[in-house]
Amino acid sequence: MSNSFEHTMRFKPETDDKLSVREVFGLVSAALIEKGYDPINQIVGYLITGDPAYITSHGDARTMMRKLQRDDVLEELVRDYLK
Repeated sequence: MSNSFEHTMRFKPETDDKLSVREVFGLVSAALIEKGYDPINQIVGYLITGDPAYITSHGDARTMMRKLQRDDVLEELVRDYLK
């Protein structure tokens, strides 16, 4: 009879279905438009200041935006712009 402690068990955590920057921007932009805001002005305000008040909480937009690292967002924007 084999002892279950003789072998190393592998643990594979569930993957976090993280949204891309592009996906988050699309969802946040839609939420801002629904609330009557200009999404470009609001997102730029957030990126410059880091103040989440620029992003509406409607549709969980603020939470999604805050999960992104601002430097990752800027890197993605520059990369896309230079294409």
